Parts: sequence; structure tokens; C-alpha cells
Amino acid sequence: MAERGGVRPNSGRKSKDEENKIRDLMKPYSIDAVKCLAGIIVNDKSRDSDKISAAKLIIEYTYGKPKETVETTHNINDFNIKDVFKINGNS
Repeated sequence: MAERGGVRPNSGRKSKDEENKIRDLMKPYSIDAVKCLAGIIVNDKSRDSDKISAAKLIIEYTYGKPKETVETTHNINDFNIKDVFKINGNS
């Protein structure tokens, strides 16, 4: 039976040096990539969903993703610790 857990070869995040090498390899194509996205947006034959995806990607990389907000309706005054430990109506 194979062992579970532990360190696996080639798993985990790449080293910063390796990330920089990959970034350097991709950099010459970045202008073409942006032109490709812009081409999708202005092409009359592109699907609307593709235009939206391309526009969203450009906006997120240009201005950053908007912060997500999460609304909660909990009131600390109504909290009873005993309710946390109740299971199926039993204490």
C-alpha cells in the first residue's frame, strides 16, 4: 500500500527564481497578448461572452480586482454558547 501524505516531487509553489525565469520568457509576448484581447473586444464576429471575458481580464489587470464584500446578519447579543453544543435537540 502506498504511503499517504508527505512531500511529493515537483509539488508546491515554484521558487521565486523559477517564477522570474518564466515571467522573462513570457514578457516578449505580453503586447501581442493584450492586442489579441483587444482584437476579441472589437471583432464583430466575437461572441458577447468572449468580449466580456476579454474586457474583464484587461480591466482587472489594469485597475485590479474590486474588493468583495460579504454581508452578515449575525447579532452578538443573540448568541448563546449553549446552542453551539446542542446536537439534535440534546445537550
